[in-house]
Amino acid sequence: MAKIIAITNQKGGVGKTTTAVNLSAWLAEMGRKTLMVDLDPQGNTTSGLGRRVKENNSIYDVLMGRAHLSDCIQKTDVKKLRLVGSDIRLAGAEVELVGEERREYYLKTVLGPVRDDYEFILIDCPPSLSLLTLNALAAADSVLIPIQCEYYALEGVTSLMNTIGRVKKTMNPHLEIEGVLLTMLDGRTNLGLQVVEQVKKHFKKEVFATTIPRNVRLGEAPSHGEPIHLYDPKSTGAQAYKALAKEVIQRNRKKE
Repeated sequence: MAKIIAITNQKGGVGKTTTAVNLSAWLAEMGRKTLMVDLDPQGNTTSGLGRRVKENNSIYDVLMGRAHLSDCIQKTDVKKLRLVGSDIRLAGAEVELVGEERREYYLKTVLGPVRDDYEFILIDCPPSLSLLTLNALAAADSVLIPIQCEYYALEGVTSLMNTIGRVKKTMNPHLEIEGVLLTMLDGRTNLGLQVVEQVKKHFKKEVFATTIPRNVRLGEAPSHGEPIHLYDPKSTGAQAYKALAKEVIQRNRKKE
């Protein structure tokens, strides 16, 4: 049965989608059957994997009951990686679901039938604590939190942790923290290193040993519709996400 990991941070620009694309790609490259679910209406994970959605084949159509999930799963350029894509129509799901009963459990319900087909299911959440994000947290086994190595790194993380705590109490008692990922680290600056220490002090063992550096090639890869290991496998960004994938696999091996 797949481990479902929600990748979320209510702040934008922290490397959330970059992590979704490249962690899922490396997990698949390492032989793990992986499904990437793009739950962000911006659809950047979809385009970052070189794909687009058509009418009736997106996660929006699945949540609205207009399509079956199995019909919306696309192949990618990575052999064992599959994608359920999204586009701006997904923003309408917030409004359309708000009056429905058990509206927080729609994603969990549609993922249920495919859990046995994969080893990992990753969910890229929107950069907000929205109904879509609550759906992801209700469906997930764990949460991966990217935090940018900047001055206000921990700003807003308290709200996210409070939300995770409320979800555990009310919707998903088994939800855990998969790990906190430090992104966009510039190791040449004192500030970057100070933030690393600050986050490690706050989250302790929940912080991944792997940190993601600032890397021009990571920024270029999405415009080519490729994960970093296909675009520039020798780049520091590619090697960092490879190390992260190994760490995720190792952490979950311990829990088996």
